[in-house]
Amino acid sequence: MTVSAQQATDAANEVFGRHPGFRALHAKGTLLSGTFTASAEAAQLTRAAHMQGEPHRVTVRVSNGSGRPDGPDYAPDLRGLAVKIYLPDGSRTDILAQTSRRFPAHTQDEFIELLRAQRRPAVAWKMPLFLARHPDALAALPGFLAALKPPESYAQCTYYAIHAYRFLDAEGGSRYVRYTFVPEAGDRRISPREAKGRGRDYLQQEIRRRLEQGPVRFELELQVAAPGDPVEDPAAAWPSDRRRVTAGVLELTGLDTDREQGDDVLLFDPARVTDGIELSDDPVLQFRHAVYSDSVARRMA
Repeated sequence: MTVSAQQATDAANEVFGRHPGFRALHAKGTLLSGTFTASAEAAQLTRAAHMQGEPHRVTVRVSNGSGRPDGPDYAPDLRGLAVKIYLPDGSRTDILAQTSRRFPAHTQDEFIELLRAQRRPAVAWKMPLFLARHPDALAALPGFLAALKPPESYAQCTYYAIHAYRFLDAEGGSRYVRYTFVPEAGDRRISPREAKGRGRDYLQQEIRRRLEQGPVRFELELQVAAPGDPVEDPAAAWPSDRRRVTAGVLELTGLDTDREQGDDVLLFDPARVTDGIELSDDPVLQFRHAVYSDSVARRMA
């Protein structure tokens, strides 16, 4: 059985509560502005307009993974980096990344089962049952738990876009890639006790102070798949020796105070691509588009 987009949004609301006007997941975040400038190596891999070397304006959202808009920043959680790139023809393309290297499930049904297993008070018995039924998730658990540790800053996290995309170059060649945003300031975590001592909103406050001192930068790194690598499974890792290419620099320079004001609703969608980039047949990637569309419809309502 495959869950519907509406059922997926409902499952998130069951775990984190219903908060009108907020996202079902990644409810708490901060909007930033800046530019993305691609490298010459990126232009060799894809004909996409934003990968040809000219700077493009971006809107970026850094966030906590839960669906609680008032949740404390020190809580164990994934962190997100969502990037909207504005293209010369007036269209947009998005990249969504998180602090876990892999998706915790192979399919959308499996993910919703995992999400519902976190609902209290049933988590005490539902989570062990889920892990018993899905041994691959158990094997990935140490890495996933490490990703939940509080960071020093949103600017000091490595963010992984878990899906594969097909890059098409100007000569008709193609290859599959995965994105990683690597922080210029390094990846640094702190203890839960230290994070709690910094306050409920320490990550939101810290990124504002940091930007007052100067730009925050990430390198966009591409991992290029080899023949036979699983490109349709977001829970599957590719071998570490696969080719990596620095595709450009994401530079954040300040807060974005223009978006999400009044009736403006901003949607970041991992399925929003442009000419030169195609979606893989990853069913979770395909499913996320429908879920995000349902979630934004509820926010607008």
